[in-house]
Amino acid sequence: MNIKSLGLTTFFEDQIKGFSEENKYENCVPARVSLEHKHAYRVISENGEWLASVSGLYAYEAINRAEYPAVGDWVLVEKMNGEDRAIIHKLLNRKSQFSRKIAGREIEEQIVAANVDIVLLVMSLNADFNIRRLERYLVAAWDSGATPIVILTKSDLCKDVDHYFREVEAVAMGVDIFITSSYTGEGIEEIRALFKEGVTGALLGSSGAGKSTLTNALYGDVKMDVSDIREDDAKGRHTTTHRELVALPGGGCLIDTPGMRELQLWDQGDSLSSSFKDIEAFASDCRYRDCTHKSEPGCAVNFAIDNGNLEQARLQSYFKLQKELAFLERKTNAQAKLAEQRKWKQISKGQKKKYK
Repeated sequence: MNIKSLGLTTFFEDQIKGFSEENKYENCVPARVSLEHKHAYRVISENGEWLASVSGLYAYEAINRAEYPAVGDWVLVEKMNGEDRAIIHKLLNRKSQFSRKIAGREIEEQIVAANVDIVLLVMSLNADFNIRRLERYLVAAWDSGATPIVILTKSDLCKDVDHYFREVEAVAMGVDIFITSSYTGEGIEEIRALFKEGVTGALLGSSGAGKSTLTNALYGDVKMDVSDIREDDAKGRHTTTHRELVALPGGGCLIDTPGMRELQLWDQGDSLSSSFKDIEAFASDCRYRDCTHKSEPGCAVNFAIDNGNLEQARLQSYFKLQKELAFLERKTNAQAKLAEQRKWKQISKGQKKKYK
């Protein structure tokens, strides 16, 4: 395995050089996490592919879920003698990560994909097309540190592709949009050309959007299982049940992910402006600097709505995401204080044991 083709760039090589001077990592080699399942992992190294788990010290020092490896992460592992297994000793710093809040009421970060260069936001051109959902995905994608790209699938089943394209173009400012069909092959070569050696992409979208079918088309073979959508509402069944990184034959890597029925944002306040540049531009002309765009006189945003230059539904989507992020910020700030207290408590315990 050519480890460079897996995305080992100088960003990670520089970190590895620094750790190589530490004796505790002298038996370790770099590897990339290709699959994760309840803190059990599959990793790919230059010397082979192994099942792996984190060391006891790693588990002891990890404060929260985000500190554990995720699919796409680079780690330092030690192969166990005589076994196709390895121990993960160190997680390298991430250059990008696509995160979401875990499902349910608990406030915790889930890393969907790590160290990706491009985030492919997949949406099908059928009854499951949802522009408000795409706005949400774009906010998270901009914050990931990767470049978002919109992929519109199943063009062969759509009678008015231009209509949907214009809708997406209106909300995805500065984002490349590809129209594809795995049935006819439309757009597949253009997307394949994005994956030069060392480039990693992550496929994200709802169930039935065509992510696994697109993976198979890019791979050139049946790599992922696929299933039909429901005829009554065009919604998909969960085919991919786990996140998995696959190396593409022509170069680069692709991370396929399970369909998300909902994407709860995770601390992406700064990226709201990137996703709603049109509203931000109108807002700069408001009479009052602290205008809430509700009922203030001289509001340029509401003036744009009255003139048909901005949809009311898009502004409501902006308000909804803004409110969600403000709530999340309050909760995470409180949790960060508790996490910091736990961290110093562990350090204090370790120091007491050391000097006993």
